[in-house]
Amino acid sequence: MKGQLLQRQLAVYLRRNLHRNMLTQSETKELFRRADAVCFDVDSTVIKEEGIDELAIFCGVGDAVTEMTRQAMGGSITFKTALKERLSIIRCSREQVNKLITDHPPQLTPGIREVVERLHQRNIKVFLISGGFRCIVEHVATQLNIPLHHVYANRLKFYFNGEYAGFDESQPTAESGGKGKVISLLKEQYGLKTVVMIGDGATDLEASPPANAFVGFGGNVVRQEVKERSSWYITSFEELLEEMDKI
Repeated sequence: MKGQLLQRQLAVYLRRNLHRNMLTQSETKELFRRADAVCFDVDSTVIKEEGIDELAIFCGVGDAVTEMTRQAMGGSITFKTALKERLSIIRCSREQVNKLITDHPPQLTPGIREVVERLHQRNIKVFLISGGFRCIVEHVATQLNIPLHHVYANRLKFYFNGEYAGFDESQPTAESGGKGKVISLLKEQYGLKTVVMIGDGATDLEASPPANAFVGFGGNVVRQEVKERSSWYITSFEELLEEMDKI
């Protein structure tokens, strides 16, 4: 009983200190309005689907992979472990990936095209930082007129015959904390002072800091931990457009 009480007290302490250090909603909105760059997660944020789940369904192993995605996005297992285990189940060929993109192209979330256009009009840099696969994310970037060198995502590897050969584990986006590493790199490379990260999952939330602010997105799926820990949580990109209208 005493041990359980101490655990509860520790949990309360951590929650109080977490919220004490969080930005307020108004502070987060202000940082968004004057951002030098905005970084978006892709799966379940910029697009409606989780790319890896769609690939698993396409390859006939959807149920096993979807549950592992839920655990990874909720933060209960490390992202790299989940990615490796899911891909070892899917074992997709290059042909299957190409056919997925052709037959079932990723569906943009309503409003994202207008948000990206507005940001570009204001000379604000837009980056896609994804734990998904570069071959899919590049397709999304092209639809949104985002330069391909502004895409950071995981790379699938294939043998010469097109069979699955693993993934590039050296990419920062292949592990927990990787999105924050990318943002640190971007700040240094482009001299960015204010960067905002927008996403739906635990790997997006943990990217702030080094991102100056985080906006939780629940327009496609609501992850409770992310909702509770976001000072500004939105369910539609219209909310970002409304905020930009104030500038």
